[in-house]
Amino acid sequence: MDDAAFMRRALELARKGWGTVSPNPMVGAVIVRDGRIIGEGYHRKRGEAHGEINALDNAVEAVEGATLYVNLEPCSHYGRTPPCALAIIKAGIKRVVTAMEDPNPRVSGMGIRMMRKAGIHVEVGLMEEEARRLNEIFIKYITTSYPFVVQKSAVTLDGKTAAVSGASGWITGEASREYVHNLRCGMAGIMVGIGTVLKDDPRLTARPKHGKGKDPHRIIVDSNGNIPLDSRVITVNSDAKTIVAATRNISEEKEKELVLRGVEVIKTEDQAGRVDLKELMMILHRKEIDGILLEGGGTLNYSMHRLGLVDKVMYFIAPKIIGGREAPTSVDGEGIDSLDRSVVLEGIVSRPVGGDLLVEGYVKKGRF
Repeated sequence: MDDAAFMRRALELARKGWGTVSPNPMVGAVIVRDGRIIGEGYHRKRGEAHGEINALDNAVEAVEGATLYVNLEPCSHYGRTPPCALAIIKAGIKRVVTAMEDPNPRVSGMGIRMMRKAGIHVEVGLMEEEARRLNEIFIKYITTSYPFVVQKSAVTLDGKTAAVSGASGWITGEASREYVHNLRCGMAGIMVGIGTVLKDDPRLTARPKHGKGKDPHRIIVDSNGNIPLDSRVITVNSDAKTIVAATRNISEEKEKELVLRGVEVIKTEDQAGRVDLKELMMILHRKEIDGILLEGGGTLNYSMHRLGLVDKVMYFIAPKIIGGREAPTSVDGEGIDSLDRSVVLEGIVSRPVGGDLLVEGYVKKGRF
């Protein structure tokens, strides 16, 4: 096995932390001697030992003189746990191969310098693109004041999200729905508008077939506080919070009723009668909600794109055509008057999910 193979194993291990380490990065580590893996580990849960420490602890023989592969620069500062770089030095590791530097501007490169100063040979950049994609949520969260936002939409082949009557049922198949429930397990928040709540009365929980899912925080954009108190997003039994984002126009009585039911109410400034979405995103960021799955209707999706708040899109396309000039689409609003103002995507990947097609990509430029 070569360096790339061991790094792939570190990335594979890191993915096991999906949904349990937020808002921290997913980290996997592999210790190798003479072409053999003698220890490996990953960051299992926020506040617990990091991947490098677990790899050192799991080693089946002495690690002195061995090589450590890790997808992210070992930390150099004291947080909930001691610095991994210091533990690596004390263990006698002689070579460290890391995919990328820590993107946190406050500590980036410090762990690498600490290890090099101690005489460890450190190499940086192997499979960096894969490592960045793995921790794309963490990178956005730690380098900006906003969460990483993924717009997820289920549409027909002709781009409709429901029939002209408003009936949607299940547009996509069971495999796509299972995929989305597993996706929800790893996201800190899921966001919809009040229109979706009034129309569909969703639970917005993670319900994968195998095992109990970790629910994301349910974020409802409801400018005037119109959400019914018996909505399932309020009454559902869940460890995650329900957050209603409103303007200061929400009545004191409705706010008190919501709070009594365990709902957290966030009030933003009024932007043309609606929630200030940029302010909301910054507030959610401060609450350590690092990633949001945007499952809104056309109005909320349009508003988020118009403000440049969407980082990634995931479209589950069903092999159906339903037509209808007035049938709803995933993004509506005023639209654009020139194609050069289109939201342009890059890094496009497509693959079948059951009988549907998943197309995903990253917002390169443009806003409505």
